[in-house]
Amino acid sequence: MSQADLKGRGELRDQPPRTASRRTTFYGTLFRNELHTTFRRWRTLALLAVLAAVPILVGIAVKIETGGDSPSSPSGNGPAFISQITNNGLFLVFTALAATLPFFLPMSVGVVAGDAIAGEANAGTLRYLLVAPAGRTRLLLTKYATVMTFCLVATLVVALSALAVGAVLFPLGDLTTISGTRITFTEGLGRALLIALVVAASLMGVAALGLFVSTLTNSGIAAMATTVGLLITVQILDQIPQLHALQPYFFSHYWLSFADLMREPVYWDDLVKNLGLQALYAAVFGSAAWARFTAKDITA
Repeated sequence: MSQADLKGRGELRDQPPRTASRRTTFYGTLFRNELHTTFRRWRTLALLAVLAAVPILVGIAVKIETGGDSPSSPSGNGPAFISQITNNGLFLVFTALAATLPFFLPMSVGVVAGDAIAGEANAGTLRYLLVAPAGRTRLLLTKYATVMTFCLVATLVVALSALAVGAVLFPLGDLTTISGTRITFTEGLGRALLIALVVAASLMGVAALGLFVSTLTNSGIAAMATTVGLLITVQILDQIPQLHALQPYFFSHYWLSFADLMREPVYWDDLVKNLGLQALYAAVFGSAAWARFTAKDITA
């Protein structure tokens, strides 16, 4: 055997195997590409812009309505905190999250999740994503992780926009909890961050539901419309008194329980129920999405 052959074999031995490429790893190129694709779309940017505009509109409306006068003492009823915004701009964060969580945030998540698989199938790119080979399970997990990343980013966009508007239009400082106790501004910021994380986690069920719907069709528009339609339907059913026995099992029933984080001491009962219910929805619809996607004919 010639030295050239030996040298060629040595070079081949030194090359990393193709199956170990970062393209096929969950934390490698595939996940980064999904994030890049999702957040560079004009649709995604438009959704984030709308979410960022909600705190601006609420802050301006409160500023105009109060005219700078101090409002009456807060009643402590409900999670909106709107009666305390003029006393402390940090309450605009809590109000904005309460205003966007029932519809705007889950609608945005439903659009992104509904398009995750169906949009790729409609564009004809789904089969190419599996050539890597990324594997269907790994691709589905990557899609879900991307949707959950959007949940977190969308929630933080609302919170940061509200904090900035609150700082500009209203005073900041120590704040009064729903229970009537005083906490420092630093502790209030910490609770605002915790509330934002809880709100993002509250969207786990919608994300899994949207991903499941996305595996049922090759039309991204149909998947998005179906997911948003289911969201609106559940919200309506959650308001019908005759369905009170079923309402604790709706994914939206405990969404506003994040207000309990502004009590002293914190009430954990509804918060735990909310997170447990979201985990259940994620497990059920995530499993259904996996079962459907692994059997889906992507060549059709």
